[in-house]
This record gives sequence, structure tokens and C-alpha cells, in this order.
Amino acid sequence: MRIPDGPPLAANLKWLFTELPFERRFEAAAEAGFTGVEYAAPYPYPVSRLRALLADAGLRQILINSPAGAPGSPERAGCACLPGGTTGFREGIERGLEYAAGLGAGFLHVLAGIRPPEVSRERAAATYATNIAWAAERARDTGVRLLLEAQNAGDAPGYFLETQAQAAAVAEAVGQDRVALLLDLYHARITEGALDGTLPHYLPYAAHLQIADPPHRSEPGTGEVSWPSVFGMLRAAGYSGWLGCEYRPAAGTVSGLGWVTEVAG
Repeated sequence: MRIPDGPPLAANLKWLFTELPFERRFEAAAEAGFTGVEYAAPYPYPVSRLRALLADAGLRQILINSPAGAPGSPERAGCACLPGGTTGFREGIERGLEYAAGLGAGFLHVLAGIRPPEVSRERAAATYATNIAWAAERARDTGVRLLLEAQNAGDAPGYFLETQAQAAAVAEAVGQDRVALLLDLYHARITEGALDGTLPHYLPYAAHLQIADPPHRSEPGTGEVSWPSVFGMLRAAGYSGWLGCEYRPAAGTVSGLGWVTEVAG
């Protein structure tokens, strides 16, 4: 499945087909026409099991996240910006790269973490930059590219990466051949306003895009974004990466897929 005359779509199995148990979502995604999938946390499952699910459904794994801590813990959204968390960060990157390589995923989204109120932004930024540089060096020659994602303060209070400019600056400093943006258009729209400015400026930094329509984070066509304009910009720019469907279906996953032709054609 892809946007007409545009990029292919990856089903995010954390958000789509949630009426089914996780392991059955692979087959459901393939039956709906998807050829690629992404999801945040593969770690409860052995790589061998996930590889079998992908193979049986004829799907490609596109992206996973680096490991996160337990809900309510300081590491619940990652630990890249947390001073004193270097050991845990490095162990998480090692595990994330092992899974990404084992699943054939080209991207590992490195979670930035939530900055503790007692830690200054400057100290968190220094910690983050050092950790990302280490992770990029560790990922060299693995075939896995690291991705950085800014998230909006409403959905992710305290998350360290708040803007595309922050993420792009780190990617540029470390090296865009090894680190790129995961440009989530839902977060970008909420934080930075109209996408007709944000998207052309930051698309050159991005290796992967995710989509959802504010304000309810549902499928394109249910909210405030002018998606024909967005997809037109992607076609004009020659974007050849994937679009991750990280949205909450308004009334069922399959019944909501009409947007692919209705608002993207």
C-alpha cells in the first residue's frame, strides 16, 4: 500500500489493528495491503518469533524504538538526556541494534527521554549529544540508521526533544549519514504550526515520516491538516522513504483506510 504516485505506507502495529492480539496484527496488515510495519517495542518477543511473523505475512520491518523503562520510571521515555544514565543508555542501544539488525529494520528510533526538573536544559543537552554521538559510532557498519524525533509537550510532557530544529542540529553535528530525523507530522503540526513551512525545511534531514491528523491523532482527513497539500509537497520533493501510519483509527483500522485514495490521491 502506498500513497498514489507517492511513498509506501508502513502500518504501526502499536496503533493499528488493536482489535486483534499483537501477533495477529502482522497478517491483518498484509491482508489490508501493507508491505511494511513498524512498532515501538519488540523486546517482549524473541527476534526469531518476530522474524517468523514477518516472513509468514510477507512484510518488511521498517523501524523499532530503542528500549524504554517501565511506566512511571525516570526512563519511561528513554534515557539519552539523563545524566548518570550512560550505562543504561548504552545497554539499551546495544539491545536495540541487535533487534533492529535481527529483524532487518533499517531504522532505530533513539528515545530522548524526559528531562528531570532538577536537571538544567544545558546539562541535559550535553548528555544527549554525547550519548547520540556514542550511539552513532556504535551503529556504524550495522546497516541501521539512528533516528531522532521531536514530540509535542501535550502528548509527551517534559520530553527533551521539543522541536525539529533541536533534532536537526544534533543530526547535523553527529553526521546525517548516520543520524537523521524521524519527522512526525502530527507532533510538528501541534508544536510548530502549518506544515507548509516545516515540511520543506526539515524534509532534507528526515529519513522516515510518521502521520496522524490533529487534534485527535486519527487518520488523515479527520482533522485540521490539508493532506492533499502535504502529499503534494512530498511528491514534489521526491521523497522516497516510508510513511509510518502512527494514528488512532477513528472507527476501525480497515474501514478507515479509505483516506489513502480519498485525501491522498
